[in-house]
Amino acid sequence: MSVTSEASTSWKGGLVDGSGEVALESSNQGPFAVNWKARSEGSTSVTTPEELVAAAHSSCFSMALSAALATNGTPPTSIETTASVTFVPGTGITGSHLNVEASVPGLGAEDFARIAAAAKADCPVSKALAGIEITLEASLA
Repeated sequence: MSVTSEASTSWKGGLVDGSGEVALESSNQGPFAVNWKARSEGSTSVTTPEELVAAAHSSCFSMALSAALATNGTPPTSIETTASVTFVPGTGITGSHLNVEASVPGLGAEDFARIAAAAKADCPVSKALAGIEITLEASLA
């Protein structure tokens, strides 16, 4: 069975002086404000496409890591992942950095790092982002 997720954006005006709203249609979340100023300069109150990509990457990686750890016979107690997606105006998205800390009883740091690296490679969002550099910091809590 396949699942298709949808989001929509309503935009008014030009790139620099315009603004819009993005809604997550499948989950009925939002709308969330978007604009060029937030995208090119940063913002704590307006989202960006890169923040949405970071949300997708951090959640997908966490799921992939959880599955890989369970397959290894060492299911996690908790996983905390942050994805930092970098955008350079005029260039585009240049990278995604995953920083994960997990509590995994009975697993050593070396094995955790190996399993986390494999999960990074197997994560469907990582695969979708194959055109950019993806880095990983993985540590046990």
